[in-house]
Amino acid sequence: MVITTSASLTASATDPTGAELGIIDILMCSTVPPIVPDLLFRTDIGSIPETIAALTAPPMLMTAAVLAGMRDQRSGVIINVASDAGKTATPGESIIGAAMAAIIMFSRTVAMEAKRDGIRVNVLTPSLIAGTETSARVLKEGFSAKLFAKAASMASLGVADPADLAALAVFLASPAARRLTGQAISVNGGISAA
Repeated sequence: MVITTSASLTASATDPTGAELGIIDILMCSTVPPIVPDLLFRTDIGSIPETIAALTAPPMLMTAAVLAGMRDQRSGVIINVASDAGKTATPGESIIGAAMAAIIMFSRTVAMEAKRDGIRVNVLTPSLIAGTETSARVLKEGFSAKLFAKAASMASLGVADPADLAALAVFLASPAARRLTGQAISVNGGISAA
């Protein structure tokens, strides 16, 4: 069974009724920042804990929820989606970057813990993804729009789109990637070499 989740599904999937799902072979977990990038001094201090929790809790909870079953079957693939902001310091992404770095380090650590059980854990770290609601939101106005317009201009290979991420996710979930674990792979068209 394959489960793809977002933050809104985390609570229901970690509920005891989640046992009805059966064996989970592949988990892919992605979250979306509840804020747009902006300089820290303009960030509402009260929103920081909520932002960190909204971004980091879902992949951590979902990974913990499927790990025992994957260990029992001695196989499984976990793909968490973070962001290049977790690998490259970027003005305006101090809070988002900290959360994404947490997802990356969490995933790498679980990869080391779970490899003996035949479980692979990797992270996709995109930058700007064309044609998404998040892309439209961050390119709409203000500091965020300037930041990501500049990023898009640096994507010499083209701004990534959802199909680029999907193709890499399919590869990582496949037997062709059987030797890959603990990797954080940038999908950014050349915006950075993170």
